[in-house]
Amino acid sequence: MDDVIEKSCMRKIYLRLLPFAVVCYLLAYIDRINASFAALTMRGDLKLTAADYGFAVGTFYWGYFLFEVPSNVVLEKVGARLWIARIMITWGIFAALTAAVGDFAQWTGITNTMSLSIIRFLLGAAEAGFFPGIVLYFTYWFPTYHHARIVSGFLVGLPIAVAAGAPLSTALLGLNGFFGLAGWQLMYIAEGVPTIILGFITFLVLTDKPTQAKFLTDAEKSWLTAKLASERAAKEAVKKFSFLEGMYNPKVLLLALNYFGIVVASLGILFFVPQMIKDIGVTNNMTVGWLTMIPYISGGIGLVGWGYVSDRMNERRWNLLGACAVSTIGLVITGATAGTWWSMIGLCIATFGFYGSKGPFWSMPPMFLTGTAAAASIAWINSIGNLGGFFGPWYVGLLKDWTGNYAGGIYGLAFLCLLSAIVCALFLEIPNPAARPALEEVPAQ
Repeated sequence: MDDVIEKSCMRKIYLRLLPFAVVCYLLAYIDRINASFAALTMRGDLKLTAADYGFAVGTFYWGYFLFEVPSNVVLEKVGARLWIARIMITWGIFAALTAAVGDFAQWTGITNTMSLSIIRFLLGAAEAGFFPGIVLYFTYWFPTYHHARIVSGFLVGLPIAVAAGAPLSTALLGLNGFFGLAGWQLMYIAEGVPTIILGFITFLVLTDKPTQAKFLTDAEKSWLTAKLASERAAKEAVKKFSFLEGMYNPKVLLLALNYFGIVVASLGILFFVPQMIKDIGVTNNMTVGWLTMIPYISGGIGLVGWGYVSDRMNERRWNLLGACAVSTIGLVITGATAGTWWSMIGLCIATFGFYGSKGPFWSMPPMFLTGTAAAASIAWINSIGNLGGFFGPWYVGLLKDWTGNYAGGIYGLAFLCLLSAIVCALFLEIPNPAARPALEEVPAQ
């Protein structure tokens, strides 16, 4: 009887939460990375060097870093429904306001680089807490042995955002002059407004906890509540961490170090992929958009497939190590073949590894953290890791300006992926007292 209730309960929760979360994250990532497509024309309009551009878009992650932990702690206190809606509405506003970055520079007398840096910082501050908040929110609804699948399923919005956003963004660039605006300005507005609308919808439809879920039966609520309580008790029997103990636990810091290397590499590449494709000899912006889809389709396959494998194996550490190794190999190939069509193969391998790491990685913090410690630590790991979003693009932009090509920067990113693999191999052994031992017992979805 419990197996029947479990399958029914999990099916309802997957169908209720996952598609909505994917759409939200898709818009979040489009609003975050559309600067990579805007750069095809915005850099010329604003007279930004590659280093200026890399620095400015990377300031997003400083806002993210400073406000991530406070945001997630507030979510734990006030509930996901209110706080995630607030996050989406404010980030949508700042995403749309990026269209006015040149006007803001003229009004204030600051440089275009500083103007873009300020709006990107505010966008990061507004969005801070969204991703770790959703990861934390899933721990309220899913037993441990579902975590890699649900996180991978949620994060599939990331490569979809790049793949779908590529032709959409480049098509909007083609509307240059419409309403008297540049194409990149229209792109920011058109991609920011839907997020504001979805934020209000989130407030109306999201449910904070399983006990409040009208779509579950009483039996399903009782089973899920008991299951999550037993897992929490098993983890806390080993060690219950306080807020500060969770943030400065050595395993948490090592997870953050591993994540930092992967994020520096993945975002260092992400913001320059359209420009790297142009360096191959592709001159049409729309064609650049379509070609940008290819590596991120590969990333989506890696994300879903590796998350499923990790859950079926009930294993995290060695799956994460494998993904880091694949990322390293892909980047070495990309650097060695930069400026040629072969580099697309390297990019596909690298993105398969980048996104394949997500499911195993984000299943590891809930293996030993609960409550406020989990809220703070998940956000702390993500905020430290996402500083890579500042250093990665800036570093690649500097190397491009100095050397005239992307190869040197890409080799540096490969080295960081290798360091992430070493950290995983040597230090990330985390027992999972709440894990389900038998693979065959995992309910089919």
